[in-house]
Parts: sequence; structure tokens; C-alpha cells
Amino acid sequence: MSLADTISKTLVPIHREGWPFIAIAGAATLILGWFFDPLFWIGLFLTGWVCYFFRDPARVTPVVEGLVISPADGTVSQVGMARPPVELALGDEPMMRVCVFMNVFNCHVNRAPIGGRVVRVAYKAGKFLNADLDKASEDNERNGLVIENGDVKIGVVQIAGLVARRIVCFVREGENVGMGERFGLIRFGSRLDVYLPEGIVPRVAVGQTMIAGESIIADLRGDQTAAPVTRVG
Repeated sequence: MSLADTISKTLVPIHREGWPFIAIAGAATLILGWFFDPLFWIGLFLTGWVCYFFRDPARVTPVVEGLVISPADGTVSQVGMARPPVELALGDEPMMRVCVFMNVFNCHVNRAPIGGRVVRVAYKAGKFLNADLDKASEDNERNGLVIENGDVKIGVVQIAGLVARRIVCFVREGENVGMGERFGLIRFGSRLDVYLPEGIVPRVAVGQTMIAGESIIADLRGDQTAAPVTRVG
């Protein structure tokens, strides 16, 4: 294997959404460094961080049908019953919700929790509270999807946070997505909520680290009699 091949396989790809920010950071670094040398090194560090933030690593998604996987990297911050956002048209009854909180060091590319047809995409403007707060689900800017696979409907909601100011969605209503396929991105810290069908028990715990496209949130096929775990340790 050549040195070029080794480098290309080692470096993590950067999502296209990040290139404008990297270009701005790089240009600012050169301009500031022209006037004051220490600012060049500070800007170089920040430019490297922007590259790191917009990384888009390959993920190995389970091929077993009936699984619900994490749509985001991060930490499970809440597990419990909650009413889904009205705009998703999933009904008024509480559904089991799993919240994955992303800090500014997590990869922010979002992936579909199940494969199926996108039957609803709904954006709602709102505030920019700390995404780790429960009321962020109702008050913050958000973008929700409903993915349908046979009789199963899963809701997944991108929620902006205190620093996040831009939600990006790559899919439209009527399109099909595969489990683990990239469907969106949120810039600079936020949260993803997953709403599970009635009777489905999540297989995750509060505090658990999740990997988008790989970590299993629930199994739609298995025994649902066990109570969900709500706290690690």
C-alpha cells in the first residue's frame, strides 16, 4: 500500500456542509496572522477544530431488519414517555422517547433510525435553549421526520441548541431512506429525539454513549416485556 493510500484511508472525510466554514476560518487565519503572528496559530487551531466538527466518518450499520438505531452521536440524556410534536401528526398520546444529546465535540451528521419512506418532514421555528433541557423539545427550533416501514412509524426530531443555529435536512417527503443513511446535520451542538411505536421498550440507558448509524436503540421484533433501563451505574 502506498503512502498516499495510507493517508487517504486514515483521514476522516469532511461533510460538504463544512467546507464554507473551513474556508472562512482559513481565510480569517491568514488575514489575522498577517498582522499579528500569534493570531495565526490560534486561527490555525480553530480551523482544525472546524474540520474536526464537520467530520463525516463511515459507519457500519446493522443489517438485521427490525432494529432502530441511533440517529446521532452523543449521550442518551432522557428515556421516557412524552407527547410527540404536533406537527408530526403521530397523535396526542405519549410515546416512548429516547433523547440523544450532542455536544460540540460529537460528529453532527444525522442518520435514519430505520429504513423506509419519509411520509412527513416538518420544520418549526423556535428558541435556542440548552438542548439538554426537557422543555427544549417544545420551545426550540426543530425539524421533524416521520419514517414509515410497513405498519411501523418512527418519529425523529432534530432540535437546535444553545449554540446550534442551523438545522439541515437532506431528505424530502415521499423519498425512501435506508437505515443508517445520512438525512441531516445540525451545526454546533444539539439533540435528536426518537419516538418509538407503542409497546416498544428501548434498549438504552441514560448516560449511554451512542454512535450514529451503529448503536441500537430498540428492537421492534423482540420481547418487549422487560422494563427500560433509565440510568447507567
